[in-house]
Amino acid sequence: MDKWDHRFMEMARVVATWTSCFAPGRAVGAVIVKDKRIMTTGYNGAPAGMKTCREKGECLRRKLGIPSGTRAEVCYAAHAEQNAILQAARLGISIDGGTLYCTHQPCSICAKMIVNAGIRRVVYEQGYPDPFTLEIFGETGVSLEKYPEPDTTLETEEQKP
Repeated sequence: MDKWDHRFMEMARVVATWTSCFAPGRAVGAVIVKDKRIMTTGYNGAPAGMKTCREKGECLRRKLGIPSGTRAEVCYAAHAEQNAILQAARLGISIDGGTLYCTHQPCSICAKMIVNAGIRRVVYEQGYPDPFTLEIFGETGVSLEKYPEPDTTLETEEQKP
């Protein structure tokens, strides 16, 4: 991992703070990058025009007792990766050959979208209980890389001699 990976993962963490998800620990952010340029961002949240979980005051998944890593379709929110890919489609931005930085390992539904969008590399920080994702990325040749623990010794350009 290099300084660019660090910068883009930091951005994914910031984007995660924009979540409208009500469940604790479910703030997810994604940044799609191509040629060291940010193409789009996404966070987990309700579709445009729909009340968010925060506005509704409840998490549907928690209310129904759905365990993490299962039945992803039963949720008011779209995943961060999905929103970043959809934003590119909506704006006519090519993400083919790009890298997706995400605070969490993508689920298998997002993995399929990532493959079909032409993203070639995924860098994630936190694990996710979906081994099918590993199979999808392995068979399709998408590189899945775990981001290392943050290195607090990284210098900014201004700090370098």
